[in-house]
Amino acid sequence: MNTHRRRQLAVLGLALLGASAASAQSFPDRPITFVVPFAAASATDQIARALGQAVSEATGQPVVIENKPGANSFIGAQAVARAKNDGYTVLITTNTTHAANEHLFKKLPYDPVKDFEPVTLLGKGGQIMVVPPSLPVNNVKEFIALAKAQAGKLSFGYGSSSSRVAGELFKQSTGTEIVSVPYRSNPMGVTDLLGGQIQVMWTDMTTGLPQAKSGNLKALGVTTSTRSPLAPDVPTIAESGVPGYESTYWFAAYVPAGTSDAIVNRLNQLLVTAARTPTAAKFYGPTGTELVTSTPDELRRFQAAESQKWAQIIAKAGIQKE
Repeated sequence: MNTHRRRQLAVLGLALLGASAASAQSFPDRPITFVVPFAAASATDQIARALGQAVSEATGQPVVIENKPGANSFIGAQAVARAKNDGYTVLITTNTTHAANEHLFKKLPYDPVKDFEPVTLLGKGGQIMVVPPSLPVNNVKEFIALAKAQAGKLSFGYGSSSSRVAGELFKQSTGTEIVSVPYRSNPMGVTDLLGGQIQVMWTDMTTGLPQAKSGNLKALGVTTSTRSPLAPDVPTIAESGVPGYESTYWFAAYVPAGTSDAIVNRLNQLLVTAARTPTAAKFYGPTGTELVTSTPDELRRFQAAESQKWAQIIAKAGIQKE
């Protein structure tokens, strides 16, 4: 290649970089869509709405929340993987789609690594074990005794991989036989729990704690290694007779693969800033969600480590790939 051609390519490259940077500076100049692979009122839906409002306030552009629950969160993740890679379609999701599903299912309709560009972590949280008031138990030990006395007769609902794994890990750790019942999202499972169709759930604090505080459900334990400041009287499952038990989850944002670095970095800036606003604090504080953000590269490395961790947790829980 001659010197003149090299200069032409260098100028072209600089022009493209300049155009990309200019595009990122003006981003967004139209509405952004946050896709949530879970139902309305779920924890992921609530964090998406809080952050969406904060981003909208900062940019003057609307943020549309689009719930696409079902099929083990495949529908929402696949929709974003197939979307145009211009930064205007963002997946607000959890470890379900990007660390757990690949170890729960033989085939996914999306690749959690190749089909996405990581943007930022958004938070970490724990779950709460809840039962209806009619169930004759008041703590984890009594529940274990009942589950063993009625082997195979009790059922637990789950609306996410995090919820499912928490339940399966409990079964494996306690030697109990509890039938699992899938739902499109955790709030739907809680509805049946309130109605007595199922007997227990391990669900996110956002969904389960308000029902426990109102007396509609009984809280038996939390899945974190320490008690939640939101419910200091509720013991950890580990301290209640299941030593070593722990199950947590995380939130993160992704965009379709091929989205330019400039747009990814601009979205990172918008979301990291949004997470620290008073608007977003209305979600983080009341739900006990730990505010954790990251760079895109930090999320990429975190996701890889979490995938390995979830593979080990799922194997320990004795779950076979479907």
